Amino acid sequence: MKKIYHLATCSTNKRILKEIAPVEGFEMQEIKSTPITESQIDEMYKLSNSYEALFSKRAVKYKELGLKDKNLSEADIRAYILGDYTFLKRPVAIIGNEIFIGNSKKNVEALKNKIHG
Repeated sequence: MKKIYHLATCSTNKRILKEIAPVEGFEMQEIKSTPITESQIDEMYKLSNSYEALFSKRAVKYKELGLKDKNLSEADIRAYILGDYTFLKRPVAIIGNEIFIGNSKKNVEALKNKIHG
C-alpha cells in the first residue's frame, strides 16, 4: 500500500507534497473532506505502535480544550483524532509496512528518500 493522508488547506502539507513530488502510484486522502476511519487509524497505530505519535499537539483545539493539562490515555487520543481531523499529525504517509508521520525535516527527508531512492 502507498497512501498519503494530508490536509489540502495546510500550507505546510502543500509544501511537503510539492517537495516529495512526484507521488505517482499513491492513494491521496484529504482528511477534511474524507475523514479517517477507525480501521485507518488502527492501521496507522499498528505501524507506529502509538496513537500519541499520530497526535498533533499543535492543533488549535488542543489549546482551546486545555488538553495539555490533561493526562490523555491512548484511547483518549484515538478518540480525539477520530473526532476531529485537526488532531492528526500530518502528513501521514504509508509505504508498505513503513509509516512516516508529520512534517519534521528528518521525517520529510526519510520519506523523500523512500519514494525516490
